[in-house]
Amino acid sequence: MRLYTDFGFLLMLAVGITGFIWLLSKKVMKTQKEPWIVEFSRLAFPMLLIVFIIRSFIAEPFRIPSGSMKPTLETGDFILVNKFTYGLKLPGFNLKLWPVGKPKRGDVIVFKYPQSPEVNLIKRVVGMPGDTVSYKQNILYINGQPQEQIFQGKEIDAEPGGSIRVNRYSETLEGKTHAIYLRMSEQIDMEERVVPQGQYFVAGDNRNNSHDSRYWGFVPEETVKGRAFFIWMSWNGVQKDIRWNHVWSKIN
Repeated sequence: MRLYTDFGFLLMLAVGITGFIWLLSKKVMKTQKEPWIVEFSRLAFPMLLIVFIIRSFIAEPFRIPSGSMKPTLETGDFILVNKFTYGLKLPGFNLKLWPVGKPKRGDVIVFKYPQSPEVNLIKRVVGMPGDTVSYKQNILYINGQPQEQIFQGKEIDAEPGGSIRVNRYSETLEGKTHAIYLRMSEQIDMEERVVPQGQYFVAGDNRNNSHDSRYWGFVPEETVKGRAFFIWMSWNGVQKDIRWNHVWSKIN
């Protein structure tokens, strides 16, 4: 069991400390005048507890920092991640309190980067435990079968550092369709890999601009934080404006 010093763990500590001080004051404080730390704890504890419960067991907010999941998620999207979908975990620990479900192929998940656990990444699950996955000429193969891609048109992938032309395709994984970007002038090949039990193969939807399982390997199930399901706000850093077509939208 590994401890991660992240915001969730610090929030859990804050709830514990303020709650302890408040309860202790109820038993030992006899004076009318409360010390400032007791008054602060009495006011802060219920608010911190509510935030802790929502963030730890229901939904956690994240901001998308890069374009690796375009066009599904844009840089500057503010999303919510369902923490209940894959079971309840003790914040700050890789300890599942209540198993509910497991990631499915096509889910967009947030997880701890295996090479730097303090970093959270977001990618799409494409390979399940036991699958054989390969990537040839910008086409994803699962158990030897190419995954369907349908050309949707040409678009401009705009970032603060510059823009590039891309082709937009729809890709279908087990009946669920999502959009991907491909740069046809660039091709990435990956030989067959078998996904170990208890782990997943993930890829970004911006296939030629994503650092994912093709480069660093698989995602252990215990590092998965939840499923991304909703965009509640989106800021366009290039145009310095709200990206209204992404606001209040579901993540496919």
